[in-house]
Amino acid sequence: MDLKSNEPFWLLKNGLIASYPSLKSDENCDVLIIGGGITGSLIAHQMIKDGYETILIDKRELCNGSTSATTSMLQYEIDVPLYELIEKIGEKGAAASYKACSDAIDTIETLSGKIRSGAGFKRKKSLYFASKKKDVEWLKQEYEARKKAGFEVKWLQADEVLEKFGFENTYGGILSKQGASIDAFLFAHELFQYNVRKGLKIFDKTEMIKVEYHKGFNLAKTNSGFQIKAKKIIYCIGYESKTLLKENFVNLKSTYAVVSEVDKDKFKNITSTLVWNTDEPYLYMRTTDDGRLLIGGGDEDFYDAEKRDAILNKKEKEILKSLKKIKPDYHFYPDFVWAGTFGETKDGLPYIGEHQKFRNSYFVLGFGGNGITFSAAGMEMASLFMKNKKHPLSGYFRFGR
Repeated sequence: MDLKSNEPFWLLKNGLIASYPSLKSDENCDVLIIGGGITGSLIAHQMIKDGYETILIDKRELCNGSTSATTSMLQYEIDVPLYELIEKIGEKGAAASYKACSDAIDTIETLSGKIRSGAGFKRKKSLYFASKKKDVEWLKQEYEARKKAGFEVKWLQADEVLEKFGFENTYGGILSKQGASIDAFLFAHELFQYNVRKGLKIFDKTEMIKVEYHKGFNLAKTNSGFQIKAKKIIYCIGYESKTLLKENFVNLKSTYAVVSEVDKDKFKNITSTLVWNTDEPYLYMRTTDDGRLLIGGGDEDFYDAEKRDAILNKKEKEILKSLKKIKPDYHFYPDFVWAGTFGETKDGLPYIGEHQKFRNSYFVLGFGGNGITFSAAGMEMASLFMKNKKHPLSGYFRFGR
């Protein structure tokens, strides 16, 4: 599956950071991780930290799937509003899911410091504004739900949004204290390099084509003809899980993003804020470390990469039209435009856990707008899986829920 197209900003910005060999011999390990994106890098870090002999494989160059196309906004907010999620799964599970994403931002910050990352982790606030007057009622309901759950939030009136951020034609919104941004492509590569020095083995351009299940271990056969014997397999394959798991558990969507030319002065009022709105699909934006504005949106159902890519120009115009509504006097000069694929679940939650058809195996599939924070939450869950223990969120993130 083609997970990105055209000019993903992070890939071009960073270039080829590192390359790894393909598999050229049979191997043995405690844990085999399949998938070399940001999720795989976080889970590999946890496995090495826990003392397991760990191998990671990817059929591409590392991080060349969705990780190179992500907007890298780190949010505790889930695509399904908290008040709606409470209606779906109950107050306890909904609040715990939001809290897990909030804690994940702290985890990534700590990890960034530990490995002395240069990926630009930056604490930011988050503005979620009403783009239509009719959205105010439910957005205020969302504000109250978040406040009750213990999140630091403030309601801003439309004139306050204009004064603080310069956005016109809004109807107020929620300002959250918790949020951050990072270059996930670079951060994942840094994690891989850090853990290779601690014993992690990585083989790229190595595709798993078949798994044989045995008592106490699995044999993963690869396209090179060699095999890996592993006590456990952890799948970190994101949206490509759709081709591996036959049930209809996630809907694939295409999303589009545009990055401006460098213009640090024009974006000063949102350099420390993530921004998104109540449109369907919603518009979202953030600044980059080098003084660009990154805007995304225009989501629609994914059919195939060719159809997705054919409307890049159309989607770019749609996104910039939405920007013009709130910044009518600002002229945006596009420098990069690309499309990516993501997954949308019925409750906005990830699928993290075991699957009845895959023995000795675990899945960490962070879907939606905050797949990175879900993946960071999956570190502890995967660690407990290896110890045959359950995490409090296991029931909410399980397959077949």
